Amino acid sequence: MDKLKIGDTLVIHCYKHNGVIYESSRVAYVLDIKDDYIVLGDENVLITKQDGRTWHTKGSAIMFFYKSRWFNVIAQLKEDGIFYYCNIASPFVIDDNALKYIDYDLDLRVFSDGAFKILDRNEYNYHKKLMNYPDEINYIIKEELSSLIEMKKAGVFPFDKEIIKHYYDIFQEIKKK
Repeated sequence: MDKLKIGDTLVIHCYKHNGVIYESSRVAYVLDIKDDYIVLGDENVLITKQDGRTWHTKGSAIMFFYKSRWFNVIAQLKEDGIFYYCNIASPFVIDDNALKYIDYDLDLRVFSDGAFKILDRNEYNYHKKLMNYPDEINYIIKEELSSLIEMKKAGVFPFDKEIIKHYYDIFQEIKKK
């Protein structure tokens, strides 16, 4: 990350615990680089799943990836407000212009009205058995999901509309260049 700078682009690769790439996306712009996280922005991006399915995201997203937290947060800017899609996932690494992380199935969906829902519990339980997640990973996943919910309830970073607006403005400026 030492060479990475604001305005650079990365692709995002999401893996499963067994090392198989699960999903990849095209270009995301680096909006900010902090000691403990990186902020990316993208818009109408092509997503490719492991099975070959593809689709384009709708609208803009501001994404927060952490070096030591076991989740990432995607703020989706939509006509009817800001929605958040939070992946329980390993801390990221950057390798050869790709941001990489391991997805651990559980997701937190936060709606524009503040309501939220935990998604994919069955997928988590299935993959936990199939890929033999270690007890330590299971513990971390549950603790980080609880922390993420508490952050959302408290409305702290990155669940702050002003922060999202700030990064969206940066994203718009970078796209113009």
